[in-house]
Amino acid sequence: MSQEVHAASRNHQPAAGREADGQSRPRAVGIATGVGLCAVGAAIAMGLGRLVPAVNPMLIAIVLGALVANLVAIPGWIRPGLDFSSKRLLRVGVALLGLQLMFSDVIDLGWGVIAVVVAIVVLGMAGTMYAGKLLGLSWTQRVLIACGFSICGAAAVAAADGVVDAKEEELLTAVALVVVFGTLMIPTIPLLSHALGLTDRQAGMWAGGSIHEVAQVVAAGGVIGGGALAVATVVKLARVLMLAPVMAYLGARERRVSKGERTNAALPPLVPMFVVAFIGCVALRSSGVLPDAVIAQAKVLQTALLTAAMFALGLGVRVSLLRSVGPRPFVLAALSTVWVAAVALVGVWIVG
Repeated sequence: MSQEVHAASRNHQPAAGREADGQSRPRAVGIATGVGLCAVGAAIAMGLGRLVPAVNPMLIAIVLGALVANLVAIPGWIRPGLDFSSKRLLRVGVALLGLQLMFSDVIDLGWGVIAVVVAIVVLGMAGTMYAGKLLGLSWTQRVLIACGFSICGAAAVAAADGVVDAKEEELLTAVALVVVFGTLMIPTIPLLSHALGLTDRQAGMWAGGSIHEVAQVVAAGGVIGGGALAVATVVKLARVLMLAPVMAYLGARERRVSKGERTNAALPPLVPMFVVAFIGCVALRSSGVLPDAVIAQAKVLQTALLTAAMFALGLGVRVSLLRSVGPRPFVLAALSTVWVAAVALVGVWIVG
């Protein structure tokens, strides 16, 4: 994201490494302090997650960060550390997420279910982008919401932000919407599945195909019971795998746009390195060379990194910001949630 966009979106906060009172601080101190604050927030969120297993620590971290941001004044000089956590740590966490998925898991779903997953992501994004255009939202805001609601929640929102030139308020709005609407889906999908007479397998497929966050899918699958949880998790991880081609497409588009707008600046990468690392981690897990102990430890590290990143993102979510963006992003989030769920349900009826 360009420095100009950052400067404008932060209401002309002091430059990194300098407090509002003018006292100079080394940038390294700001980075270390900001990362340390996010580490503390992540530790608290993960501790609360152990006490309440039904709630994922990443969701707790976003809410906790938002509470802190709206109750305490965050000094500007630690902003470099918060930016480092919300971008660098998150990208490493997304890459490590690949170690939780094997290509064989996706193939075992069957080509019919795989086709449904692709349709959910493609149609979900296309429908969201079209509805957002009708609502008059910016292209970048639509992209962030479409990725978050069609692929894998806040991680996909932040991943897309690493490719497109979105404003900070657009990023924070999309993350907040994922939390709100994804959480509402946890009780809704099990209730509707029962009302529609879906089997446990069908209900699990629907949960995995329609709910935004991996953690939210796990929670809904547990509520449904039976064999729904395993099916829901694999279907959701198959959607996560779609992160790679979608980011590659967005990267290619940014390069085409940049060729016409930039002369001396370097073009953005065709495929972001963290996406390449994500695919590499999936391939490494699929190879079978990693022992279970390493995979388990990697999952803990991945959760810690993503939780710290979500806390950093939460620190940017302010009530005044959400009020200022108006109702249109909320309307798009509601429409996208219903649309993705509808596409997934039709797919379940066809192949389930």
